[in-house]
Amino acid sequence: MNDSFGGFSANTTGGGAAQENKAEGVVPLTIRQILESSEAGVQLFGIHYSMVTFVAIVRDVDHSSTKITYRLEDHTGRVDAHLWLEEGDTEQVPGLATNGYARVFGSVRHQSGSKAVMIYKIEQVSSPNDVTTHLLEVLNARYKGEEYAKGGGGAGGSGAEHGGDKQSASSGGFMETDGNSMGLSGKQLLVYKAIKSHISDIGISRQELQQKFPHISATEMQSITDYMTQEGIVYTSVDSDHFLCVDA
Repeated sequence: MNDSFGGFSANTTGGGAAQENKAEGVVPLTIRQILESSEAGVQLFGIHYSMVTFVAIVRDVDHSSTKITYRLEDHTGRVDAHLWLEEGDTEQVPGLATNGYARVFGSVRHQSGSKAVMIYKIEQVSSPNDVTTHLLEVLNARYKGEEYAKGGGGAGGSGAEHGGDKQSASSGGFMETDGNSMGLSGKQLLVYKAIKSHISDIGISRQELQQKFPHISATEMQSITDYMTQEGIVYTSVDSDHFLCVDA
């Protein structure tokens, strides 16, 4: 995924050994968590993320020739979010009603000493259940991150167990302990495990899969994901290049 919006480059790395790995994935947050994120980037228990998602009320909408600015508010705070426009985009701008809820996917940026969100996708929330679901996702992300950190995978842990798993995943060395019942083996099983283990509510991107498994060509990766999608093992989420496991 190209994590650059409106000319702002992604803050995917920072200083220190805990930030050696490039940030990737999406984490559900509240606005307060976004506002309190560090300049080094968004992180949760030592895990760095390139994008965030949140649900908030649209309090105001400001249109200009180059962007649309949404003033968004939840029970924890307010933040401005910018949807940058390209020529011809005006007819495809989402129609969002003020004082209604919207879900946002985007990246956090620092502007003039304050935080803002560069929007990748914004959509109207039609059901109150989506608001409750998002809050549960925020709590789940925290508990999962804490569990991972306690197990040694976070910045404060030894990394002996989870660090080894991460290295194995990156080099294509997953142990084939499940997925066999679906008829998967070899490279298919590696990709399946990477999709299943990725912590994100929109799934792992094709680009991230390619980075994890450079020994798999783009054509072969396409064939693998197409097969698993057709077989109902994985499904696409926000677009055709993000994947989630059916049984996750």
